[in-house]
Amino acid sequence: MSYARPPGLPIVDAMTPAVLVLAGPVTRDEVPELCEAVRAWLEATGAGVVVCDVGGLGPPGLGTVDLLARLQLAARRAGGRIRLRDPDPALHALLDLVGLRFEVEREPEQREPALRVEEAVEPGDPAV
Repeated sequence: MSYARPPGLPIVDAMTPAVLVLAGPVTRDEVPELCEAVRAWLEATGAGVVVCDVGGLGPPGLGTVDLLARLQLAARRAGGRIRLRDPDPALHALLDLVGLRFEVEREPEQREPALRVEEAVEPGDPAV
């Protein structure tokens, strides 16, 4: 994995959440360091969210589920949460299968209509 945190506190814009890029398969030995990074970012910035870019993790497995669950637990203990960026559809399905729910970036809200969908209105229809 190519994760190396620079020394000192991260420079974070107050309007932009911190982004933790997870690339390649993550080993069990790296999990505590990543959990500590999430906790430190939340405590140092006072932000409520750390975005985890999971697009480069590769094929999902139970190791990935364990990693994400531990990151979410570390974030919750620090008073925040994690948000997933670019999850694989298979990861989404696996997380649903084990009963874990994560907030995902750019996911339309449930009541939000899909883009480029227009409702047709016939002349003479009563106003609602």
